[in-house]
Amino acid sequence: MERSIQQVARLAGTTSRTLRHYDDIGLLPPSRIGHNGYRYYDESALIRLQRVLLLRELGLGLPQIAEIIAAESDEASALKTHLSLLRQDQERLARQISAVQHTIDSLQGRGKLMAENMFDGFDHTAHKEEVERRWGREAYASSDSWWRSLGQAGQEEWKLRAKDLGSDWIAAARNEDIAPDSRETQKLARRHVEWLTGIPGTPASDPEGDTKAYVLGLAEMYVSDERFAANYGGTEGASFVRDALRVHVGTMR
Repeated sequence: MERSIQQVARLAGTTSRTLRHYDDIGLLPPSRIGHNGYRYYDESALIRLQRVLLLRELGLGLPQIAEIIAAESDEASALKTHLSLLRQDQERLARQISAVQHTIDSLQGRGKLMAENMFDGFDHTAHKEEVERRWGREAYASSDSWWRSLGQAGQEEWKLRAKDLGSDWIAAARNEDIAPDSRETQKLARRHVEWLTGIPGTPASDPEGDTKAYVLGLAEMYVSDERFAANYGGTEGASFVRDALRVHVGTMR
C-alpha cells in the first residue's frame, strides 16, 4: 500500500516540506513519483522514515543519520537498538511521573509527602554504591560535590556533551569505512579521554592516577554492561569504542 506525501506527513507528525527535503538530500526517497509529480511512499519507505525520526530524537544531524542508515542495512537489528534506548527512557519517565503524581497527591491531601519518593527518576546518585565499590568513597564524594556545584544549567550542558559524544561514537561504529585505529576515530577517542579527565574524583582527573588502567577498565565495562553499551548503540558499538580506546591508550604517555 502506498501513501501520498500529505498522508505520510500527517501520520509521522511532520510536514510535506520536510519530507521533500529528505528526498532532495537522498535521505528518504519516495518509492515512486506519479505522473503528476506527487511523491508516494510504500511500507519500506515508512520504515526508513521511522528510523530517521528516531535518530533525530537522539539528537543526530542529518549527515550522521544518512551515514548510520547506509551502514546499517539490517533494519530489524537497528530498530532493536532504538527500542532498547526508548525503553530506558520509558522507565526513567515512568519513575518521574510517579514521583510527580506522589507530590500532587500529597498537596491535595491524599497522602503524606515522602521526600524519598519525590525525586525518583531524577537522582544522579542512583549508582552511588557501585561507584564507591569500584573506585572508593572519596571518588564518589568528589564527583558528587562537583556535580552539585555545576547547577542546573551546567548539568544540562554536561549531559548534552555526553549525549553528543555517544552519538558521534554510534555514527563512527556504524561507518564501515572507519576503523578503530583510523585518524578520525582516534580523534574521537582523545576527545573521550579528555571528557573523562574533566570529571573530578576519577583516576583520569588525578595527575598521579593510573589513567590508562582506568580507561581500559571502563572500555571493557562498556561492552560487558548493557547499561553502558546502550550509550553506544549496543554491544557492537561498545566493542568499537573499546577497541578504539585500547589503541589510544597505547599512544598515551
